[in-house]
Amino acid sequence: MLFLRHRSCRHHSLLRIHIKFLSTTSSQPLHLPLSFPTYMIWGSNTSLGKTLISTGLSSSFLLSPLTTKKPHKFVYLKPIQTVPSLGTILRPRIGILGFYNLNFREENRFVKDGVNVVSELVCETLYAWKEAVSPHLAAEKENGVVEDSLVLETLEKCLRKEEDIKEEEMDVFCVVETAGGVASPGPSGTLQCDLYRPFRLPGVLMGDGRLGGISGTISAYESLKLRGYDIVAVVLEDHGLVNEVPLLSYLRNRVPVIVLPPVPKDMSNDLVDWFGDSDEAFNSLKEIMISAFSERILRLNDMAKKAGNTFWWPFTQHKLVPEEAVTVIDSRCGENFAIYKGQDNQFITQQFDGCASWWTQGPDATLQIELAREMGYTAARYGHVMFPENVYEPALECAELLLEGVGKGWASRTYYSDNGSTAIEIALKMAFRKFSFDNGLLSDFPNNTRTDKSVQLKVLALKGSYHGDTLGAMEAQAPSSYTGFLQQPWYTGRGLFLDPPTVSLSNNKWNLSLPEGMHCKNMIKKGMSFSTRDKIFDKSRDKSDLTGVYSSYISQKLLQYPGLKESIHVGALIIEPVIQGAGGMLMIDPLFQRVLVSECRSRNIPVIFDEVFTGFWRLGTESAAELLGCLPDIACFAKLMTGGVIPLAATLATDAVFDSFLGESKLKALLHGHSYTAHAMGCSAAAKSIKWLKDPQTNHNIISGQRLLREVCTIHCFCLLIAYQFPKVDVRTVSTIWNI
Repeated sequence: MLFLRHRSCRHHSLLRIHIKFLSTTSSQPLHLPLSFPTYMIWGSNTSLGKTLISTGLSSSFLLSPLTTKKPHKFVYLKPIQTVPSLGTILRPRIGILGFYNLNFREENRFVKDGVNVVSELVCETLYAWKEAVSPHLAAEKENGVVEDSLVLETLEKCLRKEEDIKEEEMDVFCVVETAGGVASPGPSGTLQCDLYRPFRLPGVLMGDGRLGGISGTISAYESLKLRGYDIVAVVLEDHGLVNEVPLLSYLRNRVPVIVLPPVPKDMSNDLVDWFGDSDEAFNSLKEIMISAFSERILRLNDMAKKAGNTFWWPFTQHKLVPEEAVTVIDSRCGENFAIYKGQDNQFITQQFDGCASWWTQGPDATLQIELAREMGYTAARYGHVMFPENVYEPALECAELLLEGVGKGWASRTYYSDNGSTAIEIALKMAFRKFSFDNGLLSDFPNNTRTDKSVQLKVLALKGSYHGDTLGAMEAQAPSSYTGFLQQPWYTGRGLFLDPPTVSLSNNKWNLSLPEGMHCKNMIKKGMSFSTRDKIFDKSRDKSDLTGVYSSYISQKLLQYPGLKESIHVGALIIEPVIQGAGGMLMIDPLFQRVLVSECRSRNIPVIFDEVFTGFWRLGTESAAELLGCLPDIACFAKLMTGGVIPLAATLATDAVFDSFLGESKLKALLHGHSYTAHAMGCSAAAKSIKWLKDPQTNHNIISGQRLLREVCTIHCFCLLIAYQFPKVDVRTVSTIWNI
């Protein structure tokens, strides 16, 4: 019989690594080999016998009959170990014979069954401490705290040692055994289920066959599933309580439960007979693990081809996307994708999500887990409940947070929808009603509902703007490739679209560029260049000569607009405050937008801010309106509002807008909605995200008491992506907006 020998390769390290961005493990992206099965061995508690599983698997794998002439190699890795005092062997280590000094790696080679094939057993402990307590306590007591990033980096290096072994030369099987229970802290204090999450290795859970073990096993399983781990089997020792029956019922037979014979209590027992009695169980477990690994690789290898034959991707010309260009995403951890690469050596690597998945993402890995937990709780509590004339906590809390945050000082009502484009459609309906109400167009309601369309309402908007892809939102945009006949045959462009002045950074100076038609012969060049970003946003510019130029330009455009007469009106202004996102990351002169808002206010034209992209700290403040220095009547928010885990949008409005829909007839109400309006999961995720992002205790980028972000390192990568997607854009404009 083979006995697993366990030796440590390194003692604790005082080295601390501070990672700013791009990767949670090191300055290089994670590289996790998938050319051989690698599994985490988890325990639902300590002292249950995780090493018994590791030992049994090594025996089953290394001593199994050879079906080929290829040798076998079993790799046992223990990233974290607290070591008992010399001569004391804890019961869960019963499958390991002897205690060995640290700073040692052991490899065993042997010939089996008389066949001249040399198989190998490698046992390695990465970091160990002398006192047999929880790793975070041992590390603190022995002054040997190891950062999470270093643990992961070292583990990755160990796994990559086996990557160069060719599949036709040797079969490799690897297990990574955790310390204690699923949620036991690592040496830095991070729970191990969170510590190892960037790897997301599939796992086997050592359950508890004792009294109370059903609850503990289920809790451990749920903690792992909540974090996105795949558990291929649950193993537990038989204590005569038949715990496997309720566990199988709970798991609905989706995950097999394997029962091991009772472990002898005599500490002098070498367990040879016990392992012999357990052969069938460990062989079964090994086959389950190998089969699950093969199925996973098969799925990953087939996904790109199946996607090309099944999906209809948005904004994509399928003829230009070969199979090898499809990105296969295995998972996400914080701001990194885990990408599968199916080349000669299959592996998982990290890829920074440079466009924040269309600007929906912002959370780190910690908030990602918090949101998953919050949504799981909400789904279990509510499922889905209809919204009209009803109230429930997530929807109410989210609405209040929005009004106290991005809507503070102006908004009094929250109208929920499902995405940014729909939020814009609702905003347009609100604005047109408010304009009609203020300008007497509804004076004969309800006697005349004006179904004859005798009144036409247009929008005032900016060229280069983007407000979504639904029909109404597209009508509020200037003509472009997205609104042409090929894309939108119904498009007419129902608005007056102004060419705005833009700001860019060159040679450490901010330069203002005016569109054609805005230049005056006698115009002084003063105020066309700025030394700092703050000077561009300075409200003192409102008294400059340029204010008059902007005002005159806007007034003339409104007067010259053909068709503006009694039956045709500009009924709404809609702008993306400060930055036009999809239009090319263009910074619009804040003074121009303030003057535009002022001119519309003087004409009773409601103002809509499209903050779907800019909202929730994208530009360093919670709302871009704070940067701009003026307030809307209506504003739309989505994307980052939920932390990027589920779709939800909100259109905020003033009391005056809301009041224009009040009346004795339901026909005067805002008749718009969808089945999942204000769905509880989205509202709870939004509430959690809004609170998390504005709290200095959880978001360390927030300057306490100032409602401003500190410098954000990852914006550099964002700017690089912009440079790639929009070669003509000066990315320094974007980076400086974020105080970089």
